[in-house]
Amino acid sequence: MRAIVKTGPGPGLSLVDVATPVAGGGEVLVRVARTGVCGTDLHIQAWDDWAAATVHPPLVLGHEIAGTIAAVGAGVDHLQVGDVVSVEGHIVCGRCRNCMAGRRQLCANTVGVGVNRDGGFADYVVVPAANAWRHRDGIDLDTAAIFDPFGNAVHAALSFPVLGEDVLITGAGPIGIMAAAVVRHAGARHVVVTDVADYRLELARSLGVTRAVDVRTTDLGAVMAELGMAEGFDVGLEMSGAPAALHQLIAAMAHGGRLALLGLPAGDVAFDWGRVIVSMLTIKGIYGREMFETWYEMSVLVQAGLDIAPVITHRFAAEDFEEAFATAAAGRCGKVVLDWSTGGAP
Repeated sequence: MRAIVKTGPGPGLSLVDVATPVAGGGEVLVRVARTGVCGTDLHIQAWDDWAAATVHPPLVLGHEIAGTIAAVGAGVDHLQVGDVVSVEGHIVCGRCRNCMAGRRQLCANTVGVGVNRDGGFADYVVVPAANAWRHRDGIDLDTAAIFDPFGNAVHAALSFPVLGEDVLITGAGPIGIMAAAVVRHAGARHVVVTDVADYRLELARSLGVTRAVDVRTTDLGAVMAELGMAEGFDVGLEMSGAPAALHQLIAAMAHGGRLALLGLPAGDVAFDWGRVIVSMLTIKGIYGREMFETWYEMSVLVQAGLDIAPVITHRFAAEDFEEAFATAAAGRCGKVVLDWSTGGAP
């Protein structure tokens, strides 16, 4: 089968033929239809310090996966051949304190699909059956492929009540924009998104945010005054990992505000702890999705009419993965999706 592989240390990826995996007990074999390109994949392609310390080649990349069940292993009775599924890319141990208590997203022994074991940039991928989320009939495959990052957005966006609240989102990348759509759908009053990328700010506007603000040229305080906000934002979502964005977010919060932080900074970030304490802010770190409550929430949101498809701006055949990666790295895009449905293994 075809697979996009990190064949050895150093920059670059290769599309090569590898053996088709076989589902063992408790596992399923997924015939991949679509995969999303993630920032994590770009890090592995570039072979930065994080990738060099984390990834052990050879490795098939890809963790944003949608496809159909091609085979089931022994003991799997809740999935059938032909079921359309997305893949939860975090495989947990099932034995630690958090797993046993149903807090699987907190498992310290998590193994990442496409990072610590072979992933879904391939015609087929094997995952534990518990990690395959079955969709209802009619799900758009492109949308199903981005349920992984959509889950990050939903987990962050619904960490705190947003009905009637004013929400500030720093970072108009795909996850930030999806989070904006979620909080708007969930009844937020004002949804303000900030960034410094014109393309992504325009994409945020097209999805109906209250304001998309270029913080290089527009003062956030002026936007708040224009919207009649006298006390600051009730809920903040940090999606960029940029230190300046975190500073702006904290400064713009109302007393008692609540913040969910998903963006990963590249290094240590100093910020005003005095403001956090005096303003009595609540801060929550977000990594991945709640398994599987967030997946249920995602499916319900889509069934209720939330359309995240406009976040997908570019689609490429799997053979054109280098152009897809270059597009994603350039940043003038939303989500980039690879199509595995043509060519390759049957």
